[in-house]
Amino acid sequence: MKKIFIYSIIVAVLTSCSTKSEKETVKEDRKDLAVPAFNPERAYQYIADQVAFGPRVPNTSPHQQTEDYLIKQLESFGASVVTQKFDADTYDGEVWKLTNIIGSILPEKKRRILLAAHWDTRKVADKDTERQNEPIDGANDGASGVGLIMEVLRTIQAAENKPEVGIDIIFFDGEDNGKPGQGGDPKWWCLGSQYWSQNKHIPGYSAYYGILFDMVGAEGAQFHKEGYSMEFAPSIVNKVWNAAERIGYGQYFRSSEVGGITDDHYFVNVNAKIPMIDIIAHDPLSNDFFPDYHHRHKDNMDIISKETLKAVGQTTLQVIYEE
Repeated sequence: MKKIFIYSIIVAVLTSCSTKSEKETVKEDRKDLAVPAFNPERAYQYIADQVAFGPRVPNTSPHQQTEDYLIKQLESFGASVVTQKFDADTYDGEVWKLTNIIGSILPEKKRRILLAAHWDTRKVADKDTERQNEPIDGANDGASGVGLIMEVLRTIQAAENKPEVGIDIIFFDGEDNGKPGQGGDPKWWCLGSQYWSQNKHIPGYSAYYGILFDMVGAEGAQFHKEGYSMEFAPSIVNKVWNAAERIGYGQYFRSSEVGGITDDHYFVNVNAKIPMIDIIAHDPLSNDFFPDYHHRHKDNMDIISKETLKAVGQTTLQVIYEE
């Protein structure tokens, strides 16, 4: 009995040491993970380039110019690019010719992560007190997510060390033309993601998970755990928020949960069956997803913060490289 007791103690000690060693190795691996640096200057420039074309309202010249620019930039990074063109009815009786822009890098990687943002802008400033019938710049609401994803792709492609996952991106079109008012019928919003989620560019396409970026560049932005993200993909939310905390950006990624919003990720979750979360600005003062620049002419380059872009972009790279 004494020998058995001593043997049990030895096994317990060895097991404890092994477990401790494994934990320390995991921790050390994360600490020493060679994650390339996200360049907020470049992301800012990609946003400014989009805004410079003018409001990216479908069926307009700035919209076409921006499409050409985005495709050219993605291809310059070495991404393979396809476009998905379709017609969509709008709430006010127009027929819009829309384009989802889809890119891929690291095609040899079987495990894929999907990054998405919308690239169109709202054709009216319905929340403003002046020039309500004129389109907005959409520097944050649209261009910021696109610019951030572009820099994530460029950074990965330029890095010597590559992640263990492949990256696909979709720039959804026609997201921001819902009927003015308190949201209205959700079928008029997110036209690009509604179409793609039911007509994937590759039949049977799937991804391990997805991240949607919406209004991710404003100064002082805070990102809370959005309701549909927590419903469909809580583990992915926690993965991203925990990574942000670890690398020093917890002041941007807040731990509180907020309500759900009908955004592109909703249709990717419901129709495409891909767990996708939404990193979207939430105003703690109004307890709303719509800060004071939302659907106003104030949504221009003056509100874009390189510090915010760095926080979201570096967190995204950290998550990708930890896979």
